[in-house]
Amino acid sequence: MKSKETRYPDYPLFKGLQRPLEVMGLQGRYIYWAAGTAGGAIAGFIAVYCLAGFVAGLAALTVILSVGIVLIIFKQRKGLHSKRTDRGVFVYAYSRKV
Repeated sequence: MKSKETRYPDYPLFKGLQRPLEVMGLQGRYIYWAAGTAGGAIAGFIAVYCLAGFVAGLAALTVILSVGIVLIIFKQRKGLHSKRTDRGVFVYAYSRKV
């Protein structure tokens, strides 16, 4: 018997697991927001089309899409993990109890 080192096959490892999911420039939760905006716009178009007509349905579609896109852009610009930021000067009397 020959003593030969056993070489196991190498597989590429995806190292981007700690980064947020990104599709077409949208990151993380904003992908779901965009899907909800598109679904809401289509549902709104169908509802308004049945009630008021084609032109009103198109108007509703454009309004819903526009508002959704603007909200997504503003929220994504703040950051994926946007938190409330308090403004002002805060004075702490002491940092720990004695």
